[in-house]
Amino acid sequence: MEPKKNQELELKRNSLLYFSIGLAAVLLLTYVALEWKSYQKSPYIDIAKADVLSELDELPPVTIQQPELPKPKIQAPAIIEIAQDDLDIPETTIEANEPDQDTAVIAIDDVSVVEEEEPEIVPWKTVEEAPMFPGCENAADQRECFQNMIQKHIRKNFRYPEPAQEMGLQGRVNVVFTIQKDGSIGNVRMRGPHEVLKTEASRIISKLPKMTPGKQRGTPVKVPFSIPITFRLN
Repeated sequence: MEPKKNQELELKRNSLLYFSIGLAAVLLLTYVALEWKSYQKSPYIDIAKADVLSELDELPPVTIQQPELPKPKIQAPAIIEIAQDDLDIPETTIEANEPDQDTAVIAIDDVSVVEEEEPEIVPWKTVEEAPMFPGCENAADQRECFQNMIQKHIRKNFRYPEPAQEMGLQGRVNVVFTIQKDGSIGNVRMRGPHEVLKTEASRIISKLPKMTPGKQRGTPVKVPFSIPITFRLN
């Protein structure tokens, strides 16, 4: 007959319980170690807990003081003196300046007449008698005939300069000249795009014939006249 083991002396009887308790204790210690927090003291003061003193001082209320006005001075009324009427004022007689039958009339010979000097130069549009181009003596409109004859003279004597053709120069030359008191042409002025064209325009004007001078109140005067000469290449 085999001997039986005592169940109370069996070592492996509660091993699972002890293992569970040990495992729970280890897990608890591990959790506590992980969640453990330590704080280091800071040398700085927590501003939230510090007592901050307000640097703003309360200002006193603003009061407006009315200045004291000076008391008005009471002035005495001015003394009005009534002057007596002056009865010795002489009366002034106003004489009429209008002539009557007794007014003396000055003689015509004693009247001095100031002669108005005629201008030396009169513009083309305002001169009484315009200068006359030769051949316009019987024309109804002397001014229109003068302009037509000037145009005819320019077309007859026009020569396009060869240097201007070679350089391709073209444009308008404005010519101003004066018909002198003796009918000659003088004081020629020109403005154009190139000197070659101005030289040709001057040559054309220099061939103008002598004209009948313009007159203002029957006296010969200088009359300026302007005309454009156009140079255009075909």
